[in-house]
Amino acid sequence: MLNQLTKARWAVVAACSALALTACGGGTIEQQTEENAAAAAEAGGECGELNMAVNPWVGYEANAYVVGTVAERELGCTVNYKDLKEDVSWQGFGTGEVDVVIEDWGHPDLEKKFFEGTGDGSATDFGPTGNVGIIGWYVPPWLAAEHPDILDYKNLNKYAEEFATSESGGLGQFLGADPSYVQFDEAIVSNLGLDFKVVFSGSEAASIQAFQKAEENKEFLIGYFYEPQWLFAELPLEKVSLPPYEAGCQDDPAKVACDYPETELKKIVSTEWAESGSPSVDLVKNFSWTNEDQNLVAKYISQEGMSPADAAARWVEENPDKVEAWLG
Repeated sequence: MLNQLTKARWAVVAACSALALTACGGGTIEQQTEENAAAAAEAGGECGELNMAVNPWVGYEANAYVVGTVAERELGCTVNYKDLKEDVSWQGFGTGEVDVVIEDWGHPDLEKKFFEGTGDGSATDFGPTGNVGIIGWYVPPWLAAEHPDILDYKNLNKYAEEFATSESGGLGQFLGADPSYVQFDEAIVSNLGLDFKVVFSGSEAASIQAFQKAEENKEFLIGYFYEPQWLFAELPLEKVSLPPYEAGCQDDPAKVACDYPETELKKIVSTEWAESGSPSVDLVKNFSWTNEDQNLVAKYISQEGMSPADAAARWVEENPDKVEAWLG
């Protein structure tokens, strides 16, 4: 889709820092966006609005704002970012309030309810994001180094008292994350006969702070965490071995006694939007990047204090070839 003028523009933008964009070529980001929108309208019609759900973790924000930034700059879309929990996002497909869930970690229950054939048909699988999700139980590096046997779940009860907190009622504390995430930790604890109580941190940020503090102060901590996540570049958490995942072992949430599977993350979209003819449809369908790409944008947001929009703009400006592939 990119013509020679657009390619040249990306080369210029890539050479300019995000803070100096207004000095490049004598224009502004707003003027360039307007020019791109006009060119997009000539090439393939008006984009209109793009309603992007934003689920509550920084990796998702990275995906959403990178795609949204390209949609705004190259296609002239008006992007509406909507902070929503995962299950609420899917409900928005049928009402027109949500067009895109850009990072889905696997929801068989929601697929059954909203996909064609088993549900109302309001949702459509738009293929992988390129990311691989790994959910699991993790401990801080110091703990794995000093007590390597703790990486086998069969030895956790031996250390249960060390994990106890004021919130765990005399049992070892297992730190859950946001309870709206895909998680079976309470069932796993119960079904494996572990002397632990799940205490939810409430958010990704709170879990990250807990692991950082546990490493710094050499405190016992075990909890739910996942990749891709920028924290691993700073703090290589160690994964605890649970009974291996097998097909069907999570079918009954109350009986889960196995590890989480590796998950090919994917894009889920509104069926109505997918058939709308908007140029943003092909952008979302073509969007694919790596865990390393996502972690870098997430790091800009979480460690460097950039807004999601600025972090996305920085990555987009530094990766014109990847952006061109999505638009092509």
